[in-house]
Amino acid sequence: MRLGVASIAGWLVRMRWYVLPAALIGVIAGIGSYTFVYAKGAAYLTDDPAACANCHVMREQYDGWTRSSHRSVAVCNDCHAPAGHVAKYVTKGINGFWHSLAFTTGRFPDHIRATPRNQRIAEAACQKCHAPMTAAIQTPHQGQEAIKCVRCHDSVGHLR
Repeated sequence: MRLGVASIAGWLVRMRWYVLPAALIGVIAGIGSYTFVYAKGAAYLTDDPAACANCHVMREQYDGWTRSSHRSVAVCNDCHAPAGHVAKYVTKGINGFWHSLAFTTGRFPDHIRATPRNQRIAEAACQKCHAPMTAAIQTPHQGQEAIKCVRCHDSVGHLR
């Protein structure tokens, strides 16, 4: 039996309510599998510093951290994610999206730079952990910004 174009078109119209959701589920499952199996996505939900080295462009930062004085008192999230579960995972999600996009497209700089938002997060972490010391020196003069910790200590967390 030979099917006519009209009967095929009618079948496709009826099936679109099954095919479109199935295709969407397939795309989501594919991206999820790639993220959580191949790219080790579940590791990024932990506080394990080795997760940050999954991406080869972060190897230098991870190796520097293992030789720094902070390795025994702080992990990546302590300095690079804000306090609180929601803020932490929002930041990890934002950073993860942009990092994976840059890595996938090959558009990442040779010298990795923190965004202004991430610089503020790291600065707040310095201020929080070293509050007794920083409180004494953080008295900006009128019309001037407070001195940022990384102005003098830019390689403390990641020895170069």
